[in-house]
Amino acid sequence: MAATATAPDASPPFALETVVEPLQLSPVAPGADSALPYIYDERVQPGDTLQSIFRRLNIDDPEAFAFFTGDELGKQAIRYLRSGRAVTAMVQADGRLLSLSLPTSRGAGRITLERDGERLAVRDGMAEAPEVVVEMRSGTIQHSLYGATDAIGLPDSIANKLAELFGTEINFHTDLRRGDSFSVVYETLYQEGSPVRTGKVLAAEFVNQGRRHAVVLFRAPDGGENYYTADGRSLRQAFLRSPLEFSRVTSGFGRRMHPIHKNWRTHAGVDFAAPTGTPVKATSDGTVSFVGNQRGYGNIIILQHRDRYSTAYAHLNGFARGLKRGDRVNQGDVIGFVGMTGWATGPHLHYEVRINNVAQDPMRIALPKAQPLNAQELTVFRTQTQPLVERLALLNRIEVSALR
Repeated sequence: MAATATAPDASPPFALETVVEPLQLSPVAPGADSALPYIYDERVQPGDTLQSIFRRLNIDDPEAFAFFTGDELGKQAIRYLRSGRAVTAMVQADGRLLSLSLPTSRGAGRITLERDGERLAVRDGMAEAPEVVVEMRSGTIQHSLYGATDAIGLPDSIANKLAELFGTEINFHTDLRRGDSFSVVYETLYQEGSPVRTGKVLAAEFVNQGRRHAVVLFRAPDGGENYYTADGRSLRQAFLRSPLEFSRVTSGFGRRMHPIHKNWRTHAGVDFAAPTGTPVKATSDGTVSFVGNQRGYGNIIILQHRDRYSTAYAHLNGFARGLKRGDRVNQGDVIGFVGMTGWATGPHLHYEVRINNVAQDPMRIALPKAQPLNAQELTVFRTQTQPLVERLALLNRIEVSALR
């Protein structure tokens, strides 16, 4: 920093001259700017309707409202308004609508109502593609996991994923201690500068009672995505024991009195009771070898897995949209929905595990473990996940510094 000063009586080093120059100003009539429209850039709020959006944007245009609600594209936009998405409008001072753009339910689509003179029209188009931003958060447990995630503004969907990823190692009801800490690296999708939804958890770490647990997401060359420990061990089992999240076994594997045919028959699977429409998940990665109807099975999906294993899901009410023979599915993907098609007396899922096409007891069979990464995959894994491990390390340093 430098400062200078001059003596009060010192003469300036340059000649002083007063210049007066008139400015040419165009006359503006009172109220001339009233013809300019107002531009609004808002977000869809929870519970919004077209009426509430019109009120919030000061739109007073019954003709535009009636036109939009009577148009098929307009009704589609109204039906699937999603909180957080952008709404833009151009409105005259008297409330007359010049244009209104609403997001569609999926993807980056938008539906726009426009007025050209006295003519109204609705068109659909594409909005700016969402931008994926990688975010990082860390927190410390005081009372509960969700209390800690709320305190740092972590979205509930990411908190739920943390509980899922570490749930096999940590009992979040009994094992948490004050001072336990966590860090997470995850994606957030932004559209037009505002967050619209969360993406994937890329890496996470949890320190519970002094023991450190870390996971990273690995995207394999074939497009598959799975979570592994930092040293490359898979977190998953090769097979889930049940294709339903919440259910009870109503009929086990083995001989039983058939409820319809009233004779003793071998029951080649396990029945899980669940309401009609309950999502059914693939118990392992595989390829759809059959999707359709097979007599007593009703609507059935058969998946072929690695080695000699296959699984069958029967009596379904319906299939996942677009599912067809030859499709690859990942463990946990929803493939169908519980029903009572075929020989069924009530809604339930009939589930089979087959080895060389011979049914085995899903509750007792020793299921294979997840395949480890081979040497080539492990090299790719370390190269791909090293930046994520470094991000976790950075969060740890920041957390330690904050505690000092």
